[in-house]
Amino acid sequence: MIFKSFIYCLFLLSIVGADIPTVETPKIKKITPNTLSNMIRPAYLKIGDTVAILAPAGVLKQDLEVIEKTKILLKKWGLKVVFGEHLETKENHFAGSDSERASDFQWALDQPNIKAIWCARGGYGALRIIDKLNFKNFKKYPKWIIGYSDITVLHSALNNLGYESIHGMMCVNLTEDEKSIKLSIKTLKSALFGALKSYEIKGHKDNNPGNASGQLVGGNLSLLTATLGSETSLSTMGKIIFIEEIGEYKYHIDRQLQSLKRAGYFQQCSGVIIGDLSKLKINNPKWGQTIEALILDILEDTNVPVAFGFPAGHELENRALYLGRHIKLNVTKTHTRVSF
Repeated sequence: MIFKSFIYCLFLLSIVGADIPTVETPKIKKITPNTLSNMIRPAYLKIGDTVAILAPAGVLKQDLEVIEKTKILLKKWGLKVVFGEHLETKENHFAGSDSERASDFQWALDQPNIKAIWCARGGYGALRIIDKLNFKNFKKYPKWIIGYSDITVLHSALNNLGYESIHGMMCVNLTEDEKSIKLSIKTLKSALFGALKSYEIKGHKDNNPGNASGQLVGGNLSLLTATLGSETSLSTMGKIIFIEEIGEYKYHIDRQLQSLKRAGYFQQCSGVIIGDLSKLKINNPKWGQTIEALILDILEDTNVPVAFGFPAGHELENRALYLGRHIKLNVTKTHTRVSF
């Protein structure tokens, strides 16, 4: 009787199983954080080179003024300028559809005569197109990619491919007061033409002193957190991490830094540079700590130099940085020195 029941159960399973569709296991992209020590450096610009201006993310509101001021500046530097087809396109929040923005960026990546891509603005949107881009021809014709904030996604992708890039001001910043952005412009030009060698800035009372060397990586905190677990997530082992942010509550900053910490971001890094943390919102109830104390608490298990107040990020003084470059960092209470 038991045997007959067993046979009957097998028979029922065979009937039911025949109607069950086969479910394929989804293919997961392999995460490939860059652990290379030697990065490929695009050629520094020279007189007569061409720079492409693109808007891979948010809509460009002051498009005519931005375009005109960009033309004037690059001509002054002896450079030629071309503009993406959809630079002035406005589709709700974005400078064109995902496909249009990706198409513009792909075009510039593929062109051998384009020596640099300068992002007109950030906002949000690069994360939506990064997986649409093919860097095959970029590897044949490396070029500098310039920007900050949302452009962190592109910087991280380039780092994982093994290429340097420039964290610096964007074209939209040219609409600001000329005197206020003087150092942003000067340092960007120096970076592009290979003249940027070092910075020495005033120290901060909360600096954690020390010396470090390693590849400089990082960018906007929100984007670094958003890319965790993806192909554009960074390896920070032995590297110096740069972080900047704007318009967040302290508890948002804490949550994102805690997420990076849990992912091992700070476990084996060699140093941390905190850039501008601009327009922080007021917690209600109060957070109860300064932003510096919050950060140092998160880094308490990481015995590395920490520099606060580096002038790079969402302020008018946004000094250019070579991401992917092996740098030396010297931090004291009185100064921070970065050598490229």
